[in-house]
Amino acid sequence: MKRNNAIELGLTIPLQRHLHLKALPYPQEPDRRFCWDLHVIPLRGRPSLLAVHCHTRYTFVLYDLNRLEWERLPDVFPDGLRLSLSAAGFPEETTEKLCGSELPLFTRTHGRREVAFLNRAWKDVMAAELALDENSQSQPLLEQIINAKLSRCVGAESLGMAAERLADMLSRI
Repeated sequence: MKRNNAIELGLTIPLQRHLHLKALPYPQEPDRRFCWDLHVIPLRGRPSLLAVHCHTRYTFVLYDLNRLEWERLPDVFPDGLRLSLSAAGFPEETTEKLCGSELPLFTRTHGRREVAFLNRAWKDVMAAELALDENSQSQPLLEQIINAKLSRCVGAESLGMAAERLADMLSRI
């Protein structure tokens, strides 16, 4: 069961460098349902946030964050998550289960398998880049394409769609 009301955000080494952070702690949360791994990716030459849920591989993207938004990432992340889940049709009361009631905690990434799935999600985002809306930070169309694609994840043995796995997981917590 969950230890506290904060979710863990595992930052990749390139994102740690981008944020000028040093020596993050190792993850402490054993329940991957409350963990995300984050990466900075270039989308059309703009530094963008890629967030991948460690348990289901649900993915969301925030396009072209400015320096202040990167500095406020603990505040920006939950807002981006809420926008993504709302656009995907998740009810607000279930999305709050995933956001936690405290600011997220920064850690190192959550493991090799999780990072491998993050890298696969990045490839999927780049393959669907034509769906990118340069006039919006939130990317519901791009996310819909990525989260409807059959994929593997840490929390399931077989192929499945991230959006369906997330819906199933949220119905059980």
